[in-house]
Amino acid sequence: MPTPDILIAAALPPFLAEPLRADYRCHEYYAASDKAGFLAAEGGRIRGLVQGGHITTTPDFLAALPKLEIISVFGVGYDGVPVDYCRQRGIKVTNTPDVLTDDVADVAVALILMTGRGFVRLDRFVRSGGWLERGPELTTKLGGQKVGILGLGRIGKAIARRVEALGMTVAYTGRHRQDVPYQFLPDVKALAAASDFLVVASPGGAATRNLVNAEVLAALGKKGVVVNIARGSIIDESALVAALQAGTIKGAGLDVFADEPRVPAALLTMDNVVLLPHVGSATHETRKAMGDLCKANLDAWFATGKVLTLVPELA
Repeated sequence: MPTPDILIAAALPPFLAEPLRADYRCHEYYAASDKAGFLAAEGGRIRGLVQGGHITTTPDFLAALPKLEIISVFGVGYDGVPVDYCRQRGIKVTNTPDVLTDDVADVAVALILMTGRGFVRLDRFVRSGGWLERGPELTTKLGGQKVGILGLGRIGKAIARRVEALGMTVAYTGRHRQDVPYQFLPDVKALAAASDFLVVASPGGAATRNLVNAEVLAALGKKGVVVNIARGSIIDESALVAALQAGTIKGAGLDVFADEPRVPAALLTMDNVVLLPHVGSATHETRKAMGDLCKANLDAWFATGKVLTLVPELA
């Protein structure tokens, strides 16, 4: 059986790139200087596509791959894939859920700790010599505070378990009520109004773009901190900057941004904001597991015609 031709849409870590090259005929589109020429020359033979969760592929791009059978996303997010178009063409779309759940949930809790207890500011306070001159500021006790989780999927539930262990209470909103021991609220504005920490853990994409807007931030109010470990597109960044500048909300902890790696300049100067460089899944163990699952989906498809982690919209 001929070796399948795979298009690589983004630079991949060696622990994924090398096994793919060993088992497939890999075409590194991301490195091509003449991408249109590359597609014209190679597109007709491509049967699989590997892309990162941050990459966007358009229907026009996929139309240049007439034999494409499967897109394997190296990441849990697949909002950059036109799923409806793939459904119409019968293209399978897979991702790497579950294996990164714990790491991403850990980052959410870390951002709650860093914003609520002010640990980043206190670190700077010690390093700058401030402790030699005065005592540290008092911060916020986390026990008894309410965490509102926007999107109670795998990661949202893992966050809920962690903050419960800190003595915090949990509420959530999503597309439907779930059989869980947490308070359900009908929409994100109601959730924000009831929360001390609003944690964004929902999928990205058109349906959630700018879902956390000025109105939601106003409902969160002066007591509230917004934490985002999902997708930067879910928060209206202009509204967030305005809310922080005006004191409408207390602070923010952000691991994702709308135009990564570019961060709004105003956020860089704010002492009540913690900024991380999209490190939710950035551990050796988890990235290796993601790579293994990304390749395993391709292997399963070309060997059996089935995949391991078909995205829900195509199930």
